[in-house]
Amino acid sequence: MRAGSEISPKDLRRAFPARKADAHKGDFGHVLVVAGSRGLGGAAALCARAALRGGAGLVTAALPESVQPVVAAAVPECMTLPLAENAGGGLRTESVARILALHRSRAFTALALGPGLGTHPDTARAVVAVLGSLPVPAVVDADALNLLALQPREAVHSLLERRGAPCLLTPHPGEAARLLRTRAAEVQSDRRRAAASLAEGFGCVCLLKGHRSVATDGETFWTNPSGNPGLAKGGSGDALTGLAAALLAQHPEPSSTEGVLECAALAAWLHGLAADYAVREKTARCLLASDVIEAFPHAFRKAGL
Repeated sequence: MRAGSEISPKDLRRAFPARKADAHKGDFGHVLVVAGSRGLGGAAALCARAALRGGAGLVTAALPESVQPVVAAAVPECMTLPLAENAGGGLRTESVARILALHRSRAFTALALGPGLGTHPDTARAVVAVLGSLPVPAVVDADALNLLALQPREAVHSLLERRGAPCLLTPHPGEAARLLRTRAAEVQSDRRRAAASLAEGFGCVCLLKGHRSVATDGETFWTNPSGNPGLAKGGSGDALTGLAAALLAQHPEPSSTEGVLECAALAAWLHGLAADYAVREKTARCLLASDVIEAFPHAFRKAGL
């Protein structure tokens, strides 16, 4: 893997060999999506669909019970786990015990945490409990990042350090600013420095989203050349989260920093390239996150995956 360059699939595809003729779904990982709250079921559905389109063999979505029918209907290939919800329509802290029990029977290989979770205090406790108790590589995005930003930085670093598996944080500039206790304009003024501060400050890999997304572990940097303004629409980040989790589930070394960084870089490139294919027909103004997900096969084919 070359250091400090633009993302190119030829640097990354070695981690994803061609599938054998006798392969089965268990060979390609099981992604757990913990997402959604009342009124935000679409975020969970987009994340789950992206994980499936991204090649994961199995996907289970753990959702507040009012959201479960939405995701089950929208993504029939996804298994669902309905969970008790709090007054705000989000996950209750007590629901984490059911998630862990299911992990013992299904052995999840990657976690996608955050899309549409909401910011209820009870949900905040659930996010901390899931991250601290589920020792699988995790992609942390959206409301999970906003909830972590409310915690002391030292507490978050300690949580991520002791969980026994690496984390990929995927903030947009606003979320990055909240985590760094600064302003989005400051993040945008030096995106490479901001991404490195997040990676170093929280002991993780960071994918700072936006024009020319930056993926880094604090030492090695990858800049993404793909993508277009059509991605500036709600749901795009949810799709990227699912895709990144799917790549983690399939990577032969998902618990290594290099492996997580490879997945972050490849996810950014594939997601942007899919948008570049989809925008030809849909236009930048009309592009939807679901259009991008449906264009994943074009991006994967271009990458030789």
